[in-house]
Amino acid sequence: MDSIKKAFLKDISNELIENNVAIFAGAGMSAGSGFVNWKELLRPIADELGLDVDREHDLVAVAQYHLNANSNNRSQLNKRLIEEFTKDSNFTENHRILSRLPIKTYWTTNYDKLIENSLISIGKIPDVKYTKDQLAFTKSRRDAIVYKMHGDIDHPDYAVLTKDDYEKYHVKMDQYLSNLKGDLISKTFIFIGFSFTDPNLDYILSRVRLAYEGSQRRHYCFIKKIKNSTDDPEIQYNARKQDFFVSDLNRFNIKAILIDEYSEITELLKEIENEYKKKTIFISGAAHDYGKHKESESLSFIHKLSAALIANRNSIVSGFGLGIGSAVISGALEQIYMKPQSHIADQLILRPFPQEASGGVDLPTLWKKYREDMIAHAGIAIFVFGNKLVNGEVIASNGMHQEYEIAKSLGLFCIPIGATGFVAKELWEKEIANLPDAINSKVKPLLAEVGDESITYEKLIEKILEVIKVITH
Repeated sequence: MDSIKKAFLKDISNELIENNVAIFAGAGMSAGSGFVNWKELLRPIADELGLDVDREHDLVAVAQYHLNANSNNRSQLNKRLIEEFTKDSNFTENHRILSRLPIKTYWTTNYDKLIENSLISIGKIPDVKYTKDQLAFTKSRRDAIVYKMHGDIDHPDYAVLTKDDYEKYHVKMDQYLSNLKGDLISKTFIFIGFSFTDPNLDYILSRVRLAYEGSQRRHYCFIKKIKNSTDDPEIQYNARKQDFFVSDLNRFNIKAILIDEYSEITELLKEIENEYKKKTIFISGAAHDYGKHKESESLSFIHKLSAALIANRNSIVSGFGLGIGSAVISGALEQIYMKPQSHIADQLILRPFPQEASGGVDLPTLWKKYREDMIAHAGIAIFVFGNKLVNGEVIASNGMHQEYEIAKSLGLFCIPIGATGFVAKELWEKEIANLPDAINSKVKPLLAEVGDESITYEKLIEKILEVIKVITH
């Protein structure tokens, strides 16, 4: 991975924690869902005019020519929009990843509903705005704002398509553009599937550059690299032109992430999600028996461990496990109240398990689904103890086994604290035996120490924090 990509991952991961990331999505973002680009949208329109759309570079002008030839009647343009952008389609993996991340601001030139629908699909509430008047209203309990610069497919008459539309935009949508300017100043944008040929964005970027020259906020964009590996003069010309374009983006402090294949965008977004989720730690544990330690000592260990994780700027998610749940909560809350860093809801996610089945879903099925949803918030899982009392006998916690399997399937890094015994010991032995070679040399010695039953609880907390430090840096 080159230095620009590494800087991108680190910068965006940090900005996500501060809720400072915004997305600007162009037509390329929707292409993976089967929607056409501008050229294909206007191909029948160009054919009607006797023009070859593949030879045209100013497609906005083509739309304007059509309007001129039809006495300003937009019916054919509207028909094309409706035909192409009301098709049933599934959002892409990129949409899914972005919707799961704590991104609250989306800008797009697309007419489709993929962004808002992907947010809705995971239970988020989008506040969609495609007219200036909508800026004056705030949707209740919104999780994200979706600004649709060129309009919405449900209202094709107002879609920005022609030169007339673009020329009037700065007057009709002045406050809308002011919002974009404010976001470009205060947030870090990721441009996806965008060609930077839109005159409205160019207008805003130029004014931000002039107002903040030398101190503009850094943004990023993905650009597929033209491979200059042939003797074809056209390819060589386009590759050279792309080099100049990438260099020119630096004027706006936009760093180009050059990719060979579009699938690399998904890989980088997944890496960002994984890095972000590593700040959230799932604590799995249940205990009726605390092994060789007294109950009070063990609960104090859980209390101090939770406090230490919060002090380390981690968030905690937990299912209020038997015998340890209260200690997790009290330790986390003590640190949150002593040194507040963000909202409690962002630092401590609690999911007490339902105790009775309702409707047509049996309790084991409900618990499994509940565990999957809960663990999906985290990137690291810690396992402690793991036993329960059934008919007067202490037995292994089958719930912890299930949580471990779910965590592994979701790609979490698992840290079973073998020193606490019981199921955690079994899982620790499994992890030690199966650590990937890529992280084995750094992590295995530390992980070996958290399985040492002779270690003190104070030292155990130190070692757990060391493991987390190694796997998150």
